[in-house]
Amino acid sequence: MAAAPLTATERASRVKLMIFDVDGVLTDGSLMFTAQGDTMKSFNTMDGHGLKLLGEAGIQTAIITGRRSDIVLARAQELRISHIYQGAADKVAAFVELMREANVTDEQCGYMGDDWPDLGVMTRCGFAAAPANAHPDVIARAHWVSEARGGQGAAREVCDALLRAQNRYEALLAAACGAARA
Repeated sequence: MAAAPLTATERASRVKLMIFDVDGVLTDGSLMFTAQGDTMKSFNTMDGHGLKLLGEAGIQTAIITGRRSDIVLARAQELRISHIYQGAADKVAAFVELMREANVTDEQCGYMGDDWPDLGVMTRCGFAAAPANAHPDVIARAHWVSEARGGQGAAREVCDALLRAQNRYEALLAAACGAARA
């Protein structure tokens, strides 16, 4: 008899490296251009805090994105994201290199993506997540889907889900409450 498929929570409990796409996941997917041709992006602070919490819990974080942007690099450095792959035309190749660099297996990786370029990684990793407004074909292949839209709390939701699945959420929350009283 075949074993029952893993639940999203069981998959999340195994994650040692959580990877995020940028446009449509860490941002709302909008690209703003200045008259000089510079690109601007907007990031959600709660999403950013969620990524910091993953780091505090010992879960590595990474970005794999098809675009190149100094803004993404600056945000990643601010959030202490140690693995950054920009301009990744082949996200699967970047994923394979990242697994080697981070010394993890595909089952120990999570990935949050929102559109077709993310599907190659999502179908290979142990925990595939998507924002509520992801493309329907991405949602159909995700193990877990946020209630929030990309750039509007979706990344924080998945971070909280990982922390809960790994029984680390309550300790981090208690520490935050204790720090608030001090």
